[in-house]
Amino acid sequence: MVVSSVFFIVLGSLAASAQGTRGPVTNLPLPRYVSMKAAEGNVRRGPSLTHRIDWVFKRRGMPLQITAEYGNWRKVQDRDGAGGWVHYALLSGVRTVLIESELLPVYTNPDSNSQIAAQFESGVVARLGSCSVDWCHISAGGYRGWAQKSNLWGVDPSEIRE
Repeated sequence: MVVSSVFFIVLGSLAASAQGTRGPVTNLPLPRYVSMKAAEGNVRRGPSLTHRIDWVFKRRGMPLQITAEYGNWRKVQDRDGAGGWVHYALLSGVRTVLIESELLPVYTNPDSNSQIAAQFESGVVARLGSCSVDWCHISAGGYRGWAQKSNLWGVDPSEIRE
């Protein structure tokens, strides 16, 4: 009896990991990307106001990755892996990406032979639009176009967006 119970628990865990992890609060996929809604957001050691503030994120729109949920708190990390617990009210579902290459050409079409519409510097936060296997439509500073996904942080390599 005990052996069969353990078997079903292990089997259930394997099935859950094969389907991907879901947040216990929102039932949304973990990890997932969001952005900072607020211009400033305290990052705490734990999921409550009583936990110490380790630092403050100070960039509206900055892409973050949610790795855990607890009540109204989300455990997030930035591109460098720095993070902690942030209140969900400081986060937005609006998707943004961080430009990772020194000078990223943004094309009029998802083709490196098409015309260059703009060039974005490293560290620019751009709004994320649709994505194919290798390309994403992004916009920042009034400019928009297609960039190679491999140069962006805030979108998974296998992620397709319509």
